[in-house]
Amino acid sequence: MSSEKAKFGTKMGLIAATVGSAVGLGNVWRFPAVAQQNGGAAFLLIYIGCVFLLGIPVMMSEFAIGRGGHSNAIGSFRKLAPGSLWWVTGLLGILASYLILSYYMVVSGWTMEYFVHSVTGFLYDGHTPAGDNAVYVDKMNTLIRGDVQPVVWTFIMLILNLVILLKGVNKGIERMSNILMPVLFVLLLAFCIFALHMPKAADGLEFFLKPDFSKVTGSTFIAALGQAFYSLSLGMGILLTFAAYYPQDTKLTRTATTVASLDFLVAFLMGIIIFPAVKSFGLDADPEALQGTTLVFVTLPEVFNQMPLPHLWSALFFLLLGIAALTSTISLAEVSISLVQDRLKLTRLKSVLVVVLPLFVLSSINSLSLGRWSDITIFGKTIFDALDYVTSNVMLPLCALFACLFVGWRMKGDFLRRQMTNYDSMTSPMYPVIRATIRYVAPVLILTIMLSSLLK
Repeated sequence: MSSEKAKFGTKMGLIAATVGSAVGLGNVWRFPAVAQQNGGAAFLLIYIGCVFLLGIPVMMSEFAIGRGGHSNAIGSFRKLAPGSLWWVTGLLGILASYLILSYYMVVSGWTMEYFVHSVTGFLYDGHTPAGDNAVYVDKMNTLIRGDVQPVVWTFIMLILNLVILLKGVNKGIERMSNILMPVLFVLLLAFCIFALHMPKAADGLEFFLKPDFSKVTGSTFIAALGQAFYSLSLGMGILLTFAAYYPQDTKLTRTATTVASLDFLVAFLMGIIIFPAVKSFGLDADPEALQGTTLVFVTLPEVFNQMPLPHLWSALFFLLLGIAALTSTISLAEVSISLVQDRLKLTRLKSVLVVVLPLFVLSSINSLSLGRWSDITIFGKTIFDALDYVTSNVMLPLCALFACLFVGWRMKGDFLRRQMTNYDSMTSPMYPVIRATIRYVAPVLILTIMLSSLLK
């Protein structure tokens, strides 16, 4: 087995893989509801600012550690700060990503389950009048809270992940990203075109694109910071791990800006799709209609049922979600696989099996915690919800915070500069701004997000 670290083969593959790791269900799951509650375009403008103020600098920290250490999330810290305890930051990121993967795989299974049931017609075997979503609520409870079907679809997603991951970084992750990310954007554009021809598309666009600053409060800024943080996969070890696969001539600032911009574009296009749809069919009056699982598995199926060719549009939509979920789960799994390969010196095959096989048990537990085992709680939360809460509100912010402190304060001042200038082979006018943000601004913002989430 060669000990040489794998590298992405092309710039397009590098960008596609990194964007794929960031684009996920959070762009759909969370963004529309937060935008609706915080003044539409007013929130959008604040969110853009937060992406550049927090997202890109934190991303640059993780990129610098990963490429500078040229190893897994733990190994990079060990190489850059030997003999110190900074490697615990990498351990925290790996543990968080694996726990997230254990329940995110369940959600990914739901998207593929709904895709198949859209194609077969099961999702629309009964008609419900507009405004009466009871049929879709019942179907959701059947399809995602059952004891057998959700587990089976979780296993199918695990097997799909297994097949791609076994092919390695270039033939697996990079090739998959090169194919699926363009498909995802084509599907998004197709939905946007259709949404703009809906009866009340103008009303939906007006809400989304006309800022309502009367709804802007302190909590709006916190919500925008949180959305920027979670939608870019910060603190999960993914960006650090992928950066170790970057060639030395990769322009980190340009890569971070491109990834952040494309991730924002996905969220923006989802707004273009969702708000005309819910306005056109009178579903915006219900505050729950744009919330997480309700939006994806109740509201939008109801919208599709009132459109021509509901099976087609529903199938395409859940295919889109399935692609976003697959690229995210692949990226989450690679964080642990990289560690196993580097530390245990195992082959790719053995490393993938060591990481993925336990998920057949862990993900099953998460799935069943929403059904048969829902009475088993941790501080009043199901196992699924408890893991989501701890990883999102504690582990990810801490990991991102420590990464910023490491790059901003532990490493010498020329470390970040050398990474941003590709070891002094180019200039980087943004270096002073990025470094100051990493040292002073980002830690305060991350602590603000963390404390606001914990004190809710």
